[in-house]
Amino acid sequence: MNAPVGLPSRSSNTGPLFALGLLALVWGYNWVVMKIAMRYIGPMDFAALRGVFGAVLLFGFVWIAGAPLRPQQVGKTILLGLFQTTGFVGLISAALNGGAAGKSAVLGYTMPFWMIVFGWPFLPDRLRGWQWVAAGLILGGLLLVLEWWRGAGDTMSSLLALGAGISWAVSVIVFKRMRVESRHDLLNVTAWQMVFGMIPLVVIALFVDERPIVWSASFIAALTYNGIGGMAVATLLWLYILQRLPATISGLNALAVPIVGVIAAWIQLGERPSTAEGAGMVLILAGLALLTSTQRDLQP
Repeated sequence: MNAPVGLPSRSSNTGPLFALGLLALVWGYNWVVMKIAMRYIGPMDFAALRGVFGAVLLFGFVWIAGAPLRPQQVGKTILLGLFQTTGFVGLISAALNGGAAGKSAVLGYTMPFWMIVFGWPFLPDRLRGWQWVAAGLILGGLLLVLEWWRGAGDTMSSLLALGAGISWAVSVIVFKRMRVESRHDLLNVTAWQMVFGMIPLVVIALFVDERPIVWSASFIAALTYNGIGGMAVATLLWLYILQRLPATISGLNALAVPIVGVIAAWIQLGERPSTAEGAGMVLILAGLALLTSTQRDLQP
């Protein structure tokens, strides 16, 4: 059976809560790093390199920990990889190629909303009470961020970022339906989903014509950060959090990461949202906060 999703004792919460805070910082700043990397490489090449680098590192973790190397629950692990790695990483890379890092972070992290929307046939959570208000805030925020009435030039990148959030939500639903009983199981599933997910990215990169890679020091640093932090370590932390914490707490990650991303992009990249975009981001984050605070634990 899966690990209990009821709230554990304070002592058993220490590790997962530390992981939650670390993940928010790693993933939040990673949006800036990915945007910088796009100056030197095409989006699909970058997604493929991230996937390969992350898979190699994760199997190093598996080997060091003495976890089983053979894939388990192959069908579900493939499905997890297609949505968590192929879908999310590929779509986010494409979104960042033409869109702002902060806006893409907020749109990608609408995942909890889409998890409820698409998870109702498989998970016990349903929109109820104040969650309908939360959904209204999120939808209103999306309209403001997209700014369709202005014919905004980055509408496609925004839709790609939204698609990434949807893909990530589906991957969470898949993971919640898997039997992950131990840390070894978690390592095995994390590594193999990365392998299964990066294969389509590599195939796409081989057949899509993109600009040549510029192997500068800045790009190598960005790729290293993404491979180690953004892919291997962060994916492992995320699945660990999903396994150990109730959805109400793990959902806090959906608030902290985009906030870190928006602030970091504003400071380092000079990305200042328009009035409508800023108001939309606030509405989305307020909706996610309300959704998280009223969300019941998602038990498989």
